[in-house]
Amino acid sequence: MITVTKQLPNAEFLPFVVSELQSAEGKTVTLPLRGRSMRPFLEDGRDKALLTISPDIGVGDAVLAEIAKGRFVLHRIVAIEGLQVTLRGDGNLSDEHCTLADIRAKAIGFYRKGRAKADMTDGLKWRLYSWLWTRAYPLRRYLLFVLYPHLPARFKNNHIKNKQKK
Repeated sequence: MITVTKQLPNAEFLPFVVSELQSAEGKTVTLPLRGRSMRPFLEDGRDKALLTISPDIGVGDAVLAEIAKGRFVLHRIVAIEGLQVTLRGDGNLSDEHCTLADIRAKAIGFYRKGRAKADMTDGLKWRLYSWLWTRAYPLRRYLLFVLYPHLPARFKNNHIKNKQKK
């Protein structure tokens, strides 16, 4: 038996994922993770997110959001002010913004390091990771540098550009 794998751009694939989630209440989708924005706990190509539609979202939740037409991110909510949402990837130094209506799904678990059982986001292990890492935000730049000394220049440049805007 031959297995064929086709990789689609996020702008094509993720709307399909969202429509599948919306087709039945309580449905979940497992999504392979791409990108490095949720380091150090989630890795590109290695880990998967377990997503569902949830009306119950809040600060600290990891969500799939469409921050621009066809541009999706899986980041943690760091603030909600009215309908405006501030997002930040665990491996990012800068924020991104959307509205509550732009949140497409909530991560309720993560399959990490090839494990068959998901670390659920309401479990003690994930809540402890989240609590510690979000409190370390002022030190994040230094922690990421130590953990990933070969961080691509585009991430370092993003931080410099954001500082210059202020």
